[in-house]
Amino acid sequence: MGTCVGVSLCDQEAGVGGLIHLLLPEPTSSDMFDQPETYASTGLPLFIKAMCDAGASMQRLEARVAGGALVGPLAERDLILDIGGRTSEIVERVLNREGIVISKSETGGYFSCRLSLNLGTLETLIEPLGKPLAFSPAEDFTKPSIEQLSGVIRSIQPIPQITLKVIRMLNDDACCMGDIAKEIRQDQVLAAKVIRLCNSSFFGLKTDAGSIDRALIMLGEKQFLQLVISASMEGFFVETAPGYSLCKGGLQKHALGTAMIAEKLSHFTGGVPPDTAYTAGLLHDIGKVVLDQCIAGTYPYFYRRTQEDGVNLIELEQEVFGLSHADAGGRLAETWHLPENLTDTIRYHHSPEKGTVNPKLTHLVYVADLLMSRFVVGQELERLDTNGLASRLQKIGLRPEQFPFIIDSIPRQLFQTA
Repeated sequence: MGTCVGVSLCDQEAGVGGLIHLLLPEPTSSDMFDQPETYASTGLPLFIKAMCDAGASMQRLEARVAGGALVGPLAERDLILDIGGRTSEIVERVLNREGIVISKSETGGYFSCRLSLNLGTLETLIEPLGKPLAFSPAEDFTKPSIEQLSGVIRSIQPIPQITLKVIRMLNDDACCMGDIAKEIRQDQVLAAKVIRLCNSSFFGLKTDAGSIDRALIMLGEKQFLQLVISASMEGFFVETAPGYSLCKGGLQKHALGTAMIAEKLSHFTGGVPPDTAYTAGLLHDIGKVVLDQCIAGTYPYFYRRTQEDGVNLIELEQEVFGLSHADAGGRLAETWHLPENLTDTIRYHHSPEKGTVNPKLTHLVYVADLLMSRFVVGQELERLDTNGLASRLQKIGLRPEQFPFIIDSIPRQLFQTA
């Protein structure tokens, strides 16, 4: 958990225990009240009832609570919203009202943590997220030259031709779906990836798709094309260990999540086509694939500076490599001849006010990236700051007061797969 709050409830005598993950303090509006279990005010009472229905006694239940942090770096806006603090307060209020003892609570602070429950022993653990590492100074690391980094960019596997074709098709209203479906059916590896991803929890379909044609019918043309891009990029997010990821597959999970949030934001705000937003979100961090293979030699230094000292990742990359992942991504996008709007967004997703091709798209991807870094934690080293958040939200037609509504629109399956 970062800003989110986790609660474990256990009745040792009855041998019953469980966990709940709470995203927000309370529903932001009656229109967005389709999953009451995700809010502290409504989800915790449901959880308590479920525990009692399973045989637990209200008098014997013990609670452990974790999360509700202000995940840094911070700006005044974080302190004003204080979503995690408000969620923690409601959790404590509900538990006290029901007479449930809180035997351990680690909430607030500035760093994320993990809450786990052993159902065999009913032991709950609250531990810091990430691995404690020995510190190594940056001086022990040989900085790669720009020429060496340029060589790495040139050596990166090229973006699949079918991906480029789909990206072009997304921008062409006259595209022929029959041609692209036929091409995918002829590529057995890609077809298998598309069907597997379609059936994954990321897309949350209620019925499995057993074929490309079935997936196309179930998803619709535009979402099907987005799925094809995601599946064809699956092998691209290869990671070194250790690197940018804090968990296995962290880079790809973050990319997929940012893409899905960007698409949701495009529906919420208008002005940017949802498929373009999805594609830009999926590709925004491709520069990390370039630098990931260089980071292992100085990983403890990167970990300490970003996770403990709260240093901005872009600044640290410039210090250590002389090049940020956003710069590297822009260069890679140019090498691949991606459309200008995507290249510009990849290069400036950390400083969207510098984007010139489609500023609204660049700002939208920044907000989607921020939401992933703050609310689906534990996937990678990066923590985005919120300096200038108010003006950046305004650029896509949102006010800071609407931020909880935006958080509420994050697809719930992202938290289930984090």
